[in-house]
Amino acid sequence: ICNYFKLFNDVTYRWISLDNWTYSRTFKTPFDVRKWQKVNLVFEGVDTVAQILINNITLGRTDNMFNRYVSTVFCSEGASVFSSKPFCAEHFQCIQIHIKIGPRVQKEQCSFSWDWGPSFPTQGIWKDVRIEAYNDYHLIYFSLTSFFEKSAQQWSLEIESIFDVVSSKPIAGLVTVNIPKLQTRQTFSVKLQPGEGSIVLLVNINKSSTVEAWWPNGHGKQTGYNMTTTFIMEAGYQIEKSSKAYFRTVELVQEPIPGSPGLSFYFRINGRPIFIKGSNWIPADSFQDRVTYDTLWLLLKSAADANMNALRVWGGGVYEQDEFYDICDEIGIMIWQDFMFACALYPTDQYYLESIRAEVSHQVRRLKSHPSIILWSGNNENEAAIASNWFSIPYADREVYIKDYVMLYVKNIREIVLTEDKSRPFIASSPTNGLESVKEGWVSQNPYDTHYGDTHFYDYSSDCWNWTVYPKTRFASEYGFQSWPSFSTIEKISSTEDWSYTSNFSLHRQHHENGNDQMLQQIGYHFKLPQSTDPIKKLKDTIYLTQVMQAQCIKTETEFYRFSQSEIIKGEGHTMGALYWQLNDIWQAPSWASLEYGGKWKLLHYFAQNFFAPLLPVAYEDKGVLYIYGVSDLHADHKLTLRVVVHSWSSLEPVCTLAKEGVTVKAQSAVPIYKESIDDLLERCRNCTRKSCVITFCLVGEGGLQSPTNHHFLSSLKDAVGLEKSHISASVSQQDDIYIFVLHTTAIAPFVSLDVGSIKGRFSDNGFLMTEQKKVVVFYPWEPTCVEELEKSLTLTSLVDVV
Repeated sequence: ICNYFKLFNDVTYRWISLDNWTYSRTFKTPFDVRKWQKVNLVFEGVDTVAQILINNITLGRTDNMFNRYVSTVFCSEGASVFSSKPFCAEHFQCIQIHIKIGPRVQKEQCSFSWDWGPSFPTQGIWKDVRIEAYNDYHLIYFSLTSFFEKSAQQWSLEIESIFDVVSSKPIAGLVTVNIPKLQTRQTFSVKLQPGEGSIVLLVNINKSSTVEAWWPNGHGKQTGYNMTTTFIMEAGYQIEKSSKAYFRTVELVQEPIPGSPGLSFYFRINGRPIFIKGSNWIPADSFQDRVTYDTLWLLLKSAADANMNALRVWGGGVYEQDEFYDICDEIGIMIWQDFMFACALYPTDQYYLESIRAEVSHQVRRLKSHPSIILWSGNNENEAAIASNWFSIPYADREVYIKDYVMLYVKNIREIVLTEDKSRPFIASSPTNGLESVKEGWVSQNPYDTHYGDTHFYDYSSDCWNWTVYPKTRFASEYGFQSWPSFSTIEKISSTEDWSYTSNFSLHRQHHENGNDQMLQQIGYHFKLPQSTDPIKKLKDTIYLTQVMQAQCIKTETEFYRFSQSEIIKGEGHTMGALYWQLNDIWQAPSWASLEYGGKWKLLHYFAQNFFAPLLPVAYEDKGVLYIYGVSDLHADHKLTLRVVVHSWSSLEPVCTLAKEGVTVKAQSAVPIYKESIDDLLERCRNCTRKSCVITFCLVGEGGLQSPTNHHFLSSLKDAVGLEKSHISASVSQQDDIYIFVLHTTAIAPFVSLDVGSIKGRFSDNGFLMTEQKKVVVFYPWEPTCVEELEKSLTLTSLVDVV
């Protein structure tokens, strides 16, 4: 499997998905099945169209990758539910699973390829399979959701337990819920009905205890409380369930905004409006069995380390494994959870709808205990697909498709979500106009309307430094630009003859039409394209420039969304979310990701650490005037000093410095804090022109409070005057578990990149504008390394090294 991503193997191994496969296992039951009232064979996930047999007897069929399948192989009458032949304990039983490609099925869509991933339509058992045996009753699902009653100022927990009751009569008993740290202990008398019975308990938290709420990353702690739920039923045995109780409320606020048509679209967590900062998550590998806890931890921790507080789990992949949501709970990453429908039209026949209803019930019951999940979303881009007629539906048939859309996402998925989970909001699609879409019959005329809901926006031909091309939307849930992964990432899965930007390999890995050319076009707006006659040097330079371009483009767009959060201009604004496309990669290829396959940070991810910082000054130009906004996610107002420094490209000594003291940056808002015409600034800082100078600026407060240093270019860097070839040196030393890189430069160096090849880890900063002679950067290793290894692997690149 480790070779699957090499060279052209996505084509070479295509035959695998075109064949049928049988998985079989011979085993002996470790217990006497006749002593149990019910014995089930449980599949947590089968991918996807399969026939399941035991001893050549068909138990059932599967056609939904996201469903849980349970077959009763033995019940108290001594016969299989699916056959008249009893299974005895001394029998050797052979499970056979025949997997084949079928008709329209519910499967991970991107396994058939996407514009960032290969076609590896996997088949087989992708989650746990087990045999379980029980008498009387068995706990299938256990979930808890928190609520806060404002009038009583009290937290409560709704605990839902769903059982399979084998007994033909109701079973009575006691349930005790204990949360020691909150001095809360309650006992309930309950009765389980035969069949699938559920118990819903409402536990009021002791008002004399102080409840610490769960907060997103950057806004507070992610406190959870150990809780034990004990079921003692009259049948004689007890079940003890240990879990973590979290307390968090979420509201999706859609209400009128003064001075603007339309409605707001933002999230309130524990009563506090939160600006959503983050990205979109795709499957971390084409082969889900390779996605370990460590894989997930590395990617999610990298998101949190870049000051993100949210990710959108995109609807063309998979519902992630339990550990994914556990980690998000632990580190404060909010999840916008799509259901697995994307960019397609789906059937609404009864058989398919029953399968989807089972899928949605299962996934909501499995996941709703996680405080990290703040939203259920019905699909990815399917409202827009119908509204914009992506599939060339004749006008006469349009109503039929809208009716099918409403049937699937509203009358089935939404209905189940609202029944199963009353603790968080639901939207039918993304992008959507939210309540306006509902008003228009769930498919709005223009789902990209900036006055409502969320938007997806991509523009590869316009100059990305021009902020006026971006939509002043309520919520930007998708936007992005491509880049290539590092040479060290590509090198592992390619050959020497592939190391050219125009090689067959490079063209084959690019799944987005004209993607490689679009990157060069975008680079060309502001940078000189590589001209080296050495093909490998030229490729490395091009890779570097794609990453610089992507980082600078998404920085510009994200900063635009952040500074738009507190203002309405021509009826647009109050932007309260920025989720760029995309966080991670599924394989080694050019894509929109900021984390490469394997977890290495691209320059974009280092930039994200800054443009998502809790305190940030942001600059833009409008009609020859420079504006700087103070953007803050902090919970209190701060009086700060704004430092604006102008450098000429030819000197490490500043041309002029301005310190504006007593600048008030308001809590959780974006306010203008500085305004000056470029002409006045250049006159004040003599010997400066647009082409010869650059502006840097930061905010500094008391008690060590400081923003990252931001920059504003006054011209394209390809036109910069005075940029000199800098010599940058680095010394490396070890300090406990980290490594210190001390850099020295002889001249100003734009976009300084430190790369240690395949050594796993990340730097504290990268891709930066070096305007001082010395800079200290920390390397955090993810695996054991040493000074010698790092020195040997280190490559330092800045813009002037590209020739």
